[in-house]
Amino acid sequence: MAGSNSRTLEQVRLDIESEREQLAGAAETLREEIGEATNIGAKLRSNLPVVAAGALGVGFLLAGGVGATARLIFRRGREGETKTKLGRFRIGDRD
Repeated sequence: MAGSNSRTLEQVRLDIESEREQLAGAAETLREEIGEATNIGAKLRSNLPVVAAGALGVGFLLAGGVGATARLIFRRGREGETKTKLGRFRIGDRD
């Protein structure tokens, strides 16, 4: 089996060295790509307005902003009258 190969020992060594260099280059490229993919800070900086708007919306909901806004809009006055009107219609009037 070993005699059927026409390559010399030097050619095999050169092939192995070439494969090692290609493998080292591929490993370095992979390290760089993984570094870019896991760089969360750069991704946040590039999308900062969108991230800030999302954080504002989530904070508003978690802080109870929807309920507080509804209470402000639909509250009643001390006299029992609706404080919010839309044209000739009263919003939130229970009577």
